[in-house]
This record gives sequence, structure tokens and C-alpha cells, in this order.
Amino acid sequence: MMMFVLVVVLSSFLIQESNAAFTPADNYLLACGSSKNVTFLGQIFVPDTTHSSVALESPENSIASTSNSTAPFSIYQSARIFHTTTSYKFDIHQQGRHWVRLYFYPIPGHNLTSASITVVTENFVLLNNFSFNKYRGKYLFKEYAINVTSDSLTIALIPSNNSVAFINAIEVVSVPDELIPAQAVTVSPPAPFNGLSELALETVYRLNMGGPLVTAQNDTLGRTWENDMKYLHVNSSAVNASVNPSSIKYPDTIRPEIAPNWVYATAETMGDANTADGNFNITWEFPVDPSFMYFIRVHFCDIVSKSMNTLLFNLYINDDIALLDLDLSNSAGNLEVPYYRDFVSNSTTNSGVLTVSVGPDTGADWINAIMNGLEIMKISNAARSLSGVSSVETLLVMHHKKNKKGVIIGSAVGASAALAIIGLCYCCLVARRSKTSQQGQGHPWLPLPLYGNSLTLTKMSTTSQKSGTASCISLVSANLGRFFSFQEIMDATNKFDESLLLGVGGFGRVYKGTLEDGTKLAVKRGNPRSEQGLAEFRTEIEMLSKLRHRHLVSLIGYCDERSEMILVYEYMANGPLRSHLYGTDLPPLSWKQRVEICIGAARGLHYLHTGASQSIIHRDVKTTNILLDENFVAKVADFGLSKTGPALDQTHVSTAVKGSFGYLDPEYFRRQQLTEKSDVYSFGVVLMEVLCTRPALNPVLPREQVNIAEWAMTWQKKGMLDQIMDPNLAGKVTSASLKKFGETAEKCLADHGVDRPSMGDVLWNLEYALQLEETSSALAEPDDNSTNHIPGIPLTPLEPFDNSVSMIEGINSGTDDDAEDAATSAVFSQLVNPRGR
Repeated sequence: MMMFVLVVVLSSFLIQESNAAFTPADNYLLACGSSKNVTFLGQIFVPDTTHSSVALESPENSIASTSNSTAPFSIYQSARIFHTTTSYKFDIHQQGRHWVRLYFYPIPGHNLTSASITVVTENFVLLNNFSFNKYRGKYLFKEYAINVTSDSLTIALIPSNNSVAFINAIEVVSVPDELIPAQAVTVSPPAPFNGLSELALETVYRLNMGGPLVTAQNDTLGRTWENDMKYLHVNSSAVNASVNPSSIKYPDTIRPEIAPNWVYATAETMGDANTADGNFNITWEFPVDPSFMYFIRVHFCDIVSKSMNTLLFNLYINDDIALLDLDLSNSAGNLEVPYYRDFVSNSTTNSGVLTVSVGPDTGADWINAIMNGLEIMKISNAARSLSGVSSVETLLVMHHKKNKKGVIIGSAVGASAALAIIGLCYCCLVARRSKTSQQGQGHPWLPLPLYGNSLTLTKMSTTSQKSGTASCISLVSANLGRFFSFQEIMDATNKFDESLLLGVGGFGRVYKGTLEDGTKLAVKRGNPRSEQGLAEFRTEIEMLSKLRHRHLVSLIGYCDERSEMILVYEYMANGPLRSHLYGTDLPPLSWKQRVEICIGAARGLHYLHTGASQSIIHRDVKTTNILLDENFVAKVADFGLSKTGPALDQTHVSTAVKGSFGYLDPEYFRRQQLTEKSDVYSFGVVLMEVLCTRPALNPVLPREQVNIAEWAMTWQKKGMLDQIMDPNLAGKVTSASLKKFGETAEKCLADHGVDRPSMGDVLWNLEYALQLEETSSALAEPDDNSTNHIPGIPLTPLEPFDNSVSMIEGINSGTDDDAEDAATSAVFSQLVNPRGR
């Protein structure tokens, strides 16, 4: 009864338009297969063959059908049916985000319930192999947000499984640029998530908390907001609250298109959850596909408080704290003022349920919490898909292959079967030889217990759960150096004294240690509950036996007593490079120190790319992973995300995107194709960070300054890099050296990997920039052509230059002095504080 009254009251408010409607530059509403206009939710849909700015490819390959018998709404009374892949091409008058809305209903008479439908754009898979036979609903409506960056948008429908495809209606409508940001914040761990503008989104849930259904007629962007009741974990935990929508006051920073005022005019607040102390959370549960990430927008408006600063509460997403001690009226600026926050979250559990909760701040005088609206949107995955793991290219190729003659298909199947049999025989032979080799092995493996569980970290480490033996890592081949007893580790770290904590990472905690002889250590103690950390730990172990270089942080030893997993590394006295650039009270580095540090890091990365039998791509180059010893010698750290590079006959490694936002190679992010040039891009961001002494990403700055790579490049291209560099360097850097440094960074930050230099060329140019600084009194500023070695022109370094090291010498120098120590070269993640990762 309360909900019914609320619907009646709010319905009287819906006629009040408090803000002018948004007028989209592109507004295509197509009634597919219809011969006349169709009115639906106050909008007019026109036939799909009559719009002058929409081209239907090969209409003769499709049929139009209509039915008035059982269609749930007028928009579903007609459909266009396709027997082959066919597309609609829309002229785009204003680039940017667009709604793409698709309507499906299997009208009778054509056996469309068994039709298998795939829908793609030029870049994204929207729907893959959908069939009403597998769907519980009577009709299907899908809404997507796609950033269109050209003057047209193509939507192709692909019949799957020798079936047909069909569609009833299509909308392509412009969206305000401000609606969906380019960046949000991840929930766990909290960090910037950049690049949303390059991804497609699918609306999964859009809720009007505590209020009635809001249809497209009452939303300036044509959205539908449903009531939240069926998603509440405990219905009695929430009660409705509402005010007159006309009382909602939009601030200058929030457009009415973010959400209608009647969404902010209703809310769910704390009810009675039948708890002893009345302190509980209101929780909503949403079934989701756990293989995708989700963009989450939470809408708030304090419509329940009598005065400012009285409503304090927390927001949780999947049991992680998203907002702590939110003083809503203070954050919004007043009562009845809209406020929203954006987040990116994994579903985190394999249960396929995403939860969102609000709960009171225990220290507040008033125990209450509120939520007004919620939007959950699926984010396209590495294959640029919102449905499955197949890319657009794969689906188009698959469809093309299905149209080949049967004899070709039969040949392919026969060949595949033959290859499978040969492969099976080969695997059996290899397995038999491997078993024989292990039985005759003269050296036992040195086990490293993983807390008594059965997690297998290498192919060699399978053990029997029944025997109770823990799975282990083979340490013989890795040669991890000295064995430390657990008591030695306890003594060195004063029983893991928290005052000696250097950092906390995905694998565990890192402590400073001191041996009896005064040797300083960095002790990395594993966390048994960190599965992600164990995977990164495995990667580090696998790399340890391959690499040796003086510009990679060295491993000293390990401990495997008392079910502990501990690695011991050399202590880097001056910590991460970032702490010497900003965020601390440490004295600023001189220009010469900065360039020398960059040269050292470049040597380490160049060795990774060229010094091993197969190149190694670091994949997480950033200023927290460049550590400085007592002499400010730079050493690259953190191998947890590293990847073996492409083979000689390959150009890239196809892999999921990993790394740190702000440093990610945009080409790698777009195409999921990893190369050594991805490290080069990240190193270019490091160069600009060193010069400008500010984070790679800073969301609090104006939009054009948020990303240091983009911001610095605008000044570099103007030849005015000196205007944004660290003020501590003003007047202390020669123009020739700065110019060379800026040119090097600019080449590193090229959009396409093919246009970037190798790390060897980067190293050469940085050494040359240092030489220009040291010999500034004797050198005039060189012209552009004479200094630009990056494209590959072999120039000889000017003499004299005692500190310069050629690319080959740089490789040799990392192995000559250290050749007798088989375990000195390693890279360590979280030697020092990486909390910002």
C-alpha cells in the first residue's frame, strides 16, 4: 500500500519538468521491418528502409515481417529477418558516446525462438549467439554506451549456427560527453582506472531506490529506472523516503542528465533488519557474469536530514569499503542536492553475485544510511566483447568459414583430427621421457612449502594430497642463494616489527632486516591468503634463474621453515625513485642525478629486452619499481607481472592487459598485444614524472592535466617543456640537455609501438643528454637532425665522455663482475612502499 501511494504521489510530479531536455545531435529510432511509423514511450520510430542517413546493406537478403497478435508492445510488432550477415550503417554527426539500444521479440510465424543472433559494431561484440530458447524472458531489450570516433557507426547482425538473425528496433542516440567519464576508481585496491572512453559499456541494472518505475518518457536521455525492491537482501532492512522532485537543487557541477530529479527525490533508508543493536547495512544483491568488470555509479541526495552534517554513513561494494564516513550533505554542498560517485569493480567472487551496501558510521550521532539510485554497467573485456571471449574479427571470420563448401569443412576437420592424434602421441612420448628423467635425477628438489595447501606452482611440483605433503617449488634450477633459518629472519626483523615495515604488496609484507654482521636486508614474507600474490611470486621465481645484471635488484636467499614463504633481497637504502620526486620531505635530486638514474633504469630494461635467450617484458615500469641504493644507483624491481617476449617469428605476445594505470601502453590496452615497446611507453611516462615531479595520474587536477603523458606532450610539442618542469630545476638545466631529454620522452610516448625507439636507443639518447649537460660549456645547442639518434642513425658519442656506456658494454658490465654468483640477479616486487599500486 505504501508503494502504491508513493507511485500515485510521484506520478503527479512527473509532469513537472525542472530542466530543459537534452537534444542529441544523432537521434536514430528505427522500427525494423515496419512499413509505417511506430510510436513507443512517446517517441516515434521510423521504418528502417526510409531514413536518409541510415544504409541497410543488401536489403534483398532480409525479409520484413509484422504481427499484431501477441507482441507485448507496439515496437515489437515488426521485425527484419536476416539469412546472411547484414549491417546497418548510421551517419554520425557528432562523435562521442552514443546509446545503442536493441529490441528483440520472436514474432510468430518464422520459428524465431530458435534463431541464434550475434550483433557486432566495427570494434565491439555486443551480443554473441543469443537465442530465445535459452532465455526466460518474453522479449529482450539491450542498452549499450559506445564511444564513436568516426563519422559513421556500423551495426552488423550475424546469423549463428546455420540459423537466421532478426531484430525489431534499433536506437542510436548521442549522449552528453560528461555522462560517462574517462576515468573512475577501482574498489579493491583503490586506484585510478583510466581509459573508460575506449571501452564499451552495457547497462545491466539501473535502479530508482525507494521509488516507482521511471520510463524513458520521463528521462531526458531515454533511460528506464526500475524499482529496487526485488534486489534487496532483506526487504525489511530498508524503508522508502521521498520529497517533491521540484525541491531537488542541481549544483553547477552536475547536469540533470546524470539522473532525473525524481530519482534523487526518492531513497531507501534504514528500516528494521531485526538486529539487536539496530546497526546494520542495507544490502542489494545482483547476479552478474564474474568474468567481466563493472562500472558502478551510486547516486545520493540527502532528502531525510533536518540539518547539515548529520547523516554519515559508509558505502561497500562486494564487502570492500568504497566510501568511508561519507558526510553526504557536506560533500554535496547542501541538503536535497544531488551527489554521485563512480567506481570500477570486479565481481570478486565466483558466485556470480555483486553486492552493494550502505551502513551507518558507528561514530555518528544519527544512525542512518541512504541511497537514491544505482547504475551497474558491464565493461568490455580484453577481446572488446560484452558477450563471451570472441572478438569481432573472430566472429566475422568464423561466419565466413561456415559459408565455405562442405568439402573444405570436411578437409579441415580431417586435418585437425590428424594433428590432434599426432599431438597426443607426442605428449605421451614427452611425458614418458620426463618421468624417466625424474626417476634418474641425482639431485632432490629443495621444497618450499606453501602453507600446507595443495596449490601447485610449477609443472614439476605435483604431490599427493592424500600423503599430506605440501606442493612445492623446485628451487634447484632457480638457485635462490643462501638459506636463512626462520630464527635468523626473526632476529633480523626484530620479530617482524611493524616499525621496520617497508611496504605491503599483493604477495605479502616487506620488512627491513639487519644481520649480526650489519648487512641490511629486505625481507619479503608471503601472505598465504593472497592467490594473486602467489602467482606473481611464481613469476619472480621463474625469472630468477634467467637474469643477471647490476641494474636489477639482487636476491640474497630464502627461508622455508615453519610453513613460511620468505625471500630475502638486498636492501635499497634510498628506496623508490618516486619518494625522491614528490610526496616526501627528501631533498630534491639534481638534474644530473635524475638523468643518471634514468640511464641506470634504461640499462636494466635494455638487458631484459636483449640480454636473455628470449626477451623479457617487465610490464610494470613505474617510479615505485625503480629503486635506489646508497649511492643512488638505479635498479629495476618487481617482476610479478613480467612476461616472456615474442619468439623470433612473432611480433607480439597476446595477453590480458596488466600493469599500472597511467603507465599503460595505449596500444597494448586497445589490442591486448604486448611487445617490448610497451615497456618503452611506460618508461616515457617515468621520464616525464622525473622531469615534472608529479604523479602519472592525478584526478584532482583539471581534466587536461590529469594524465602526465598527454599533458607534458602538449608542452613538448610547443617546445616549452621548461615551463612545466620541477621548479627546483629552474635555471639549472642546459637547454640542449633538456631538449634531448624531451625528444627522447616524446618518442617513447608515441601512440603506436612501431614509432617508438628500442630501449637501446633510449639508453643512447639519455647518455647523450647527460653528456650535453656535462659538456655544456664546450657545446652549442645541436640542431634537430644531428642529435636525433632515435630513428636508428648510428652516431658515435662525442669524446671525451668517461661515463658513457655503449649498448653492448652495458650488457657486458652487468655480467662481468658478478659472474661467479649464480643468484645475484633478481627483481623484487614491494621492496619499498608500493601502497599506491
